[in-house]
Amino acid sequence: MNAKSAISKEIFAPHDERMLGAVQVKRRTKKKIPFLATGGQGEYLTYICLSVTNKKPAQASITKVKQFEGSTSFVRRTQWMLEQLRQVNGIDPNQDSPEFDLLFENAFDQWVANTASEKCTFFQILHHTCQRYLTDKKPEFINCQSKIMGGNSILHSAADSVTSAVQKASQALNERGERLGRTEEKTEELKNSAQQFAETAHKLAMKHKC
Repeated sequence: MNAKSAISKEIFAPHDERMLGAVQVKRRTKKKIPFLATGGQGEYLTYICLSVTNKKPAQASITKVKQFEGSTSFVRRTQWMLEQLRQVNGIDPNQDSPEFDLLFENAFDQWVANTASEKCTFFQILHHTCQRYLTDKKPEFINCQSKIMGGNSILHSAADSVTSAVQKASQALNERGERLGRTEEKTEELKNSAQQFAETAHKLAMKHKC
């Protein structure tokens, strides 16, 4: 089981939450913590996770999760409701970059993702989640590449693929319906012609009989 699957199972599933995405990060500015809840100093891995409750109405949140050195378990640290997110800064809109900033109502963090690709995927999911679960006070996305906001987004591509498949299926059904309709019309015409022929033949037979 990879780290993200383990986080989903250990941190979010017990609270009836579903993890939508996560990105492993490091602070751009090193922040020393003199004392940790685990009992002392130590190295750790940090993940920024996006989740939503299974209970309706669904509520989305962003959670900072840590895994301390020598431990196989994960610890939930800070959590913000999605509506507390004010700004998402992609740093550079012109090229792939692993750096990004998150501005909340009461916090500001500067991060570096493991890879630019991992950051991009997380941003796409985050942007989609904001559009879906926030009716107002949506965060501002600045300095982000166009593929994050739309266009080449994996989420938009998936939606486009589904839409295209539905349209093709609908067109095929319509064409099939038209063919069936034409066949039924032709059958009805043949049936009428046969009936008329039978009536004419009967009249001729009765005439010659007389």
